[in-house]
Amino acid sequence: MDLPYFCWHPAMGSVGACRQCAVVQYQNEEDTRGRIVMGCMTPVTEGAIFSLTGDKASGFRQAVIESLMLNHPHDCAVCAEGGECHLQDMTVMVGHRDRRYRGLKKTHRNQYLGPLVHHEMNRCITCYRCTRYYRDYAGGTDLAAMASHDHVFFGRHDEGTLQSEFAGNLVEVCPTGVFTDKTLVGQYTRKWDLQSAPSVCVGCAVGCNTVPGERYGKVKRVHNRFNAEVNGYFLCDRGRYGSGYVNSDTRLPYPGMRGAEGRFTALNHHDALAEFERLTVGRRVAGIGSPRASVEANFLLRSLVGSDSFAPGVSEQEQPSLQRATALMRSTPARVPSLADIESADAILVLGDDVTHTAPRVALALRQSVRNRAYELAADMKLQPWQDAAIRNLAQEQRSPLVSVTPGSTRLDDVAERTLHLAPGEIAEFAFAVAAALSGGDSAGNPEAAAVAQMLRDARRPLIIAGTSLCEEALLDGAAAVAGALVSREADGTRAPMLSLVVPEANSLGQALLCGDDAPDLATLTARAEAGEIETLIVLENDLYRRGTGEEIDRLLDAVTTVIVLDGMDSATCSRADLVLPAASAIESEGTVVSMEGRAQRYYPVFVPGDERHSSLYWLLCCLKAADHKHFVDINHVDEVIAACASAVPALAGIVDAAPGGSYRSHGVRIPRQPHRYSGRTAMRANISVHEPKQPQDEESPLAYSMEGLNRDEPGSLLPFVWSPGWNSNQSLHKFQDEVGGALSGGTAGARLIEAAGPTTVPEAATPSSIDAATLELIPRPAIFGSDELSARSAGVRDLMPDAYLELSVADAKTLGVEAGDGVVLGGSDTAFEVRIDPSLRRGCVAYAPGLNGCIGLVPRSGVSLSMAPDWKRRDADLIARDGQEGSLS
Repeated sequence: MDLPYFCWHPAMGSVGACRQCAVVQYQNEEDTRGRIVMGCMTPVTEGAIFSLTGDKASGFRQAVIESLMLNHPHDCAVCAEGGECHLQDMTVMVGHRDRRYRGLKKTHRNQYLGPLVHHEMNRCITCYRCTRYYRDYAGGTDLAAMASHDHVFFGRHDEGTLQSEFAGNLVEVCPTGVFTDKTLVGQYTRKWDLQSAPSVCVGCAVGCNTVPGERYGKVKRVHNRFNAEVNGYFLCDRGRYGSGYVNSDTRLPYPGMRGAEGRFTALNHHDALAEFERLTVGRRVAGIGSPRASVEANFLLRSLVGSDSFAPGVSEQEQPSLQRATALMRSTPARVPSLADIESADAILVLGDDVTHTAPRVALALRQSVRNRAYELAADMKLQPWQDAAIRNLAQEQRSPLVSVTPGSTRLDDVAERTLHLAPGEIAEFAFAVAAALSGGDSAGNPEAAAVAQMLRDARRPLIIAGTSLCEEALLDGAAAVAGALVSREADGTRAPMLSLVVPEANSLGQALLCGDDAPDLATLTARAEAGEIETLIVLENDLYRRGTGEEIDRLLDAVTTVIVLDGMDSATCSRADLVLPAASAIESEGTVVSMEGRAQRYYPVFVPGDERHSSLYWLLCCLKAADHKHFVDINHVDEVIAACASAVPALAGIVDAAPGGSYRSHGVRIPRQPHRYSGRTAMRANISVHEPKQPQDEESPLAYSMEGLNRDEPGSLLPFVWSPGWNSNQSLHKFQDEVGGALSGGTAGARLIEAAGPTTVPEAATPSSIDAATLELIPRPAIFGSDELSARSAGVRDLMPDAYLELSVADAKTLGVEAGDGVVLGGSDTAFEVRIDPSLRRGCVAYAPGLNGCIGLVPRSGVSLSMAPDWKRRDADLIARDGQEGSLS
């Protein structure tokens, strides 16, 4: 059935605001008149009789949409939503064609909402979807509905960048062209002209499913790809806008060989392969992998150099925490949750991480989990869970409890029942105190721990979240101890404790599973290189200068004879290489990554990489075959590499189930990457040559670079885009689901590699790290915009990145004699940092955002001294408001 609607959204429930889903309900079989009701507000009951197509309902819907269109401009041909506009679809669906209104249309002045979201208020139909999502779902406060009647305006009180990290979802939530993708508007392409493929976001470890769209060899946009167990309907702004690096001018187009004078000479890929083989075969070779490269590429490099000579490619401070987190996830009796599980939690304890910045989509899920108390109240009142306005009115400010224990303030503090601000070592001690209280120990000396333990004890689905960002192994042990204590208390089968450990990057967990606990770190490789045990060092998709201090990395690279770098982006490490091989990005290649849930997911190339770029898998497999490696001589395809990896590494055996193999066909044909209306294929390159090149052939995946094929009934992991007759917008997703709002009919993408273990003992209390009380301690607190290496090179994200800064507590700032906006320098450094003051930050902690320019090379958890920066110039104060007089402030 096709029933028009505007205000309803499967993730946000029903409010009955737009009146577009009118149907006629009959009391019984004798009732011939019926009454008009709103479909989204009317529960279906046994024996109920409804009519969608009767004259009464159809006429009502036509009248409603005619009134909605009174002030809507006739600009479909130039609207950025054209061709995928839900309003267009619904207008056609109800049969409205002729406009009788001849009055003046109300017009509005558009606002600047930042570098990501474009505002075109004149296209608004006042469905209220935007504010319901932004304020009620995502927790934003700076977007609202203002005025009334024809003057209703959806925007900010004063124009400026939207402050929510999830504002980009307005682009898909809005059923018209009010909120559109600003990065797409500047290089516009219609939906039907975009080539797409199923992909996975590599901005963090959550593993959100995405659909990048390409035209003319450029990534035009990224849309959400629904996965009921992972990201659902929404992405964070880093995931949505962070793929612009694929179009960056800093990408490497050709292989390069450094000559005697230090300059690089461009090579074709055949010559580059010959050099690669010459510099590796028969030499003492070591490799450094990457947590942002695929499982397959890391596996091939490890096979080339040997497991004893393969480092995972993370910092010396991060590697022990990552290994410990992996071991705990594999041994905990608690469930390692999906995002859907996180949303079901009814009591949450967050230890250490500000997850809005380390795993943003988890933070959005937590904002939904605190509403579970409201749903419990609604169930008691016999309210349906989709009756959104009624449930919010009933619950008011009542929430499921969330306790945040972090070094400073976080973006979730507004929904937290209790916040504690402790140093990393103290957070670990607090976690063990909670575990002791749960196990019946004496907690009289720590009433906060006792209260949190009682909160978790009363819950049916308690969730513990910790992460590796603070580089504190004891904190991870403490989180596992709490989860283990909750499982030990479980006896009646009605409770399901969960433990979620946040790791930093897209394939951090996959890298840890591949390497195990015995992998050498960077310091070990440096010592071996200085001992003459390493001649050639291969670096896979990794800028080592982001993994240690400049002095440490220089020592390593100076100690080897040859450095080979495989990467897609120019970097400081590339500048030290003897041979650089340009690697295709995740959007241009096929591979598998393992998310923080332990879910292996496959991504596929959206388009063929240009110039001489090839996937890292291609470069490494060619080298292995040239070396006559016995396990790879007969391997020629990605599926064979995946099978070899699954066979060689038992912990990764499940990756073969992440998606169907390359031989899969939907009803006997491949799945098209291009919609059936794809246009201009023969003309796109006419400005270069009138000779039409042959369409690329994909011999590795079930997808085709073509319009031909069938986008129907395929597995969820192979869904390249959504479209259905009459449903051109992304609202057509429900045609691909088991039921509206349910899982994809083709199944959930990915395969879980980690499941809850059997009964286990609570970990012993590890010794938390400590530091001299007379010094300050550097605490890493990642930033959603800037800490990730790849997204930081995307134009929209780059505009939101702050300059390097250090956060101080009020007490430490007073001791140093500095105020917010002043400059300080670290002892032994010439780099100046702007001072920010966080009143919640624990005294003795100096927080910084790793990855920002100026912060690269800082050693987390190290003791530092600070002093005033000489010749520091304070930046101009931000304008807060105007009183209407030019130049005056209010």
